Amino acid sequence: MELKLLEKENTPENVIQHCIAVCKKAMKIAANFDNADKDLIRQGALLHDIGRSRTHGISHAIEGVEIAREYGYPTEVLNIIERHIGAGITPEEAVKLGLPEKSYLPITLEEKIVAHADNLISGTKEVDVDFVISKWKRTIEDSEDNIERLIELDNELIKAFEE
Repeated sequence: MELKLLEKENTPENVIQHCIAVCKKAMKIAANFDNADKDLIRQGALLHDIGRSRTHGISHAIEGVEIAREYGYPTEVLNIIERHIGAGITPEEAVKLGLPEKSYLPITLEEKIVAHADNLISGTKEVDVDFVISKWKRTIEDSEDNIERLIELDNELIKAFEE
C-alpha cells in the first residue's frame, strides 16, 4: 500500500528506491528489539520521504506529514515522517532552518530506528556512522550537536548489539 501511495504522489523513482533501502535497514535494526512495532516501522520507513514528491528541501518532512494525514495514517506514522531528519532537530535548530518552532527529535523506538536507518543509507547504499559524520561535518554548519545526537542513536540502536 505504501509503495502504491509513493507512486500515486509522483514520488521520484530514486526516492522510492531510497525508501525501500531505508525500510530494509530499519527492519534489520528492529530485529534486535522485541518491543519494536515492526509494522509501524515498515510504514514509517517507506513513507519517510513522501514529502519529496513536493519538495527536496528540509520541509519535505512537514509536506510528508500533510500527505500521509490526507490518507488517514495514524499519528505514530506522522511522527516518524516528521522526526526522521538526521538525528532530529531541536526547536532552536528548526527556527534557523525556517521550520515551525517545535521539536523534531525522534522520541519513540520506532521513530529512532527509522531516523537512524535513513542516516545509514546514502541513496540506496548502506554506509557507516563515520561516513555520516564526515558528510555532516562538510555540509552542516555547527554540526557538533547533530553529530552528538547521531552517535547517541548509533550507540543505542547499533553498537549495543555488536559483539
